[in-house]
Amino acid sequence: MADGPSFCQRVVQVVFEYDTPRIVHIKNKKVGLINRLIQLGIIGYIIGWVFVYKKGYQDFGDIVSSVSTKLKGVAYPNRTDIGDLNRVWDIAGLVVPPQQRDGFFIMTNMIITPDQHQTTCAEAPWIGGNVSCTDTDTSNCPAGHVELTGNGMFTGKCANFSSEVQTCEIQGWCPVEQQDNPPSPAVLEDAKEFTILLKNTISFPLFNFTKRNILDDYDPGYLKNCRFNNSDPVDKYCPIIRLDTMVKEANQNFTALAEQGGIIGISITWDCNLDYSSSYCLPKYSFTRLDKADSKVSPGYNFRYARYYRENGTDYRTLIKAYGIRFDVVVSGKAGKFNIIPLTMNIGSGLALLGVATILCDIVVLYLLKKRLFYQEKKYMMVDDDDDLRGYGLLDSTTK
Repeated sequence: MADGPSFCQRVVQVVFEYDTPRIVHIKNKKVGLINRLIQLGIIGYIIGWVFVYKKGYQDFGDIVSSVSTKLKGVAYPNRTDIGDLNRVWDIAGLVVPPQQRDGFFIMTNMIITPDQHQTTCAEAPWIGGNVSCTDTDTSNCPAGHVELTGNGMFTGKCANFSSEVQTCEIQGWCPVEQQDNPPSPAVLEDAKEFTILLKNTISFPLFNFTKRNILDDYDPGYLKNCRFNNSDPVDKYCPIIRLDTMVKEANQNFTALAEQGGIIGISITWDCNLDYSSSYCLPKYSFTRLDKADSKVSPGYNFRYARYYRENGTDYRTLIKAYGIRFDVVVSGKAGKFNIIPLTMNIGSGLALLGVATILCDIVVLYLLKKRLFYQEKKYMMVDDDDDLRGYGLLDSTTK
């Protein structure tokens, strides 16, 4: 038996060969239809998705934004069941703190513990730890101990919290806050009529473009009297918004929200096509509730703060447990402008993608049709020209 080519000769044959595409014109209605349909699909994708929907002819820039807010409003509960809370309230007393980054808080309900000062009193029995005691048993009240969830430092004594309950005596701000539910309905339910002026300045540094949501062509009289209305073609761009409107746009009820508090997100979206006039670059406002409305544990939104004063040489404070609505402002957006570079890149990618039609049709012709063997013979041709390799001694005269 004649010996076959050596390993080195096989390597030489593989290295010194070249494949070139062969054009075969196949007249087959089925394959031709598949080819045209695939090409039409790819062209439709390039035109419809890449260029029309995704604006593949544009360069896009990210947004840089700043937001400030200004509230206005006065409320008077006009109720007889809330004691000292039945007074006139304005923005200075309801917006805590006066300025926040990208948002604001409006107090709508509260529990007030007035005239607290540093003295001794009975600890609240609901703080979480065991603070019960009797005059003869103060083992739960070691002097100097501080309960993290409590209101002060134990003195080591027992005190009367009420006519029926005794708890450990503490040194701290007394009297302690009572465990009351917030007033219902909310003390400041009328805060729904308050208005907020949103001042948003945005820029797209890539295009050296800056704009405000308070448009330059606004008439001062219109800006003073307009109110945001999402269904009005003009007022949907008004930057002055009633609190009740924002809550309704978030599909919430202001009366229920004001009682326990909550968090509302204000979204300002800028989607600008800078190939057109800047007057078409306008903000879109939307609203949503960010906290869980039906939470069973720690529902709503509240926090405590104090107002301090001094009287007859003694420091006093008024402790306020504030319930209310926190509004968080989130600004997002993008801007696009024509640029030849993404245009040519997407055109080139699209032309390359058209090659997929040829690949898929080759699969159909060479592997799926009944005459696939016939087409394979026409598709592939072997040309054997090893004279140069034999001349250099890389192949012997018997190698084929």
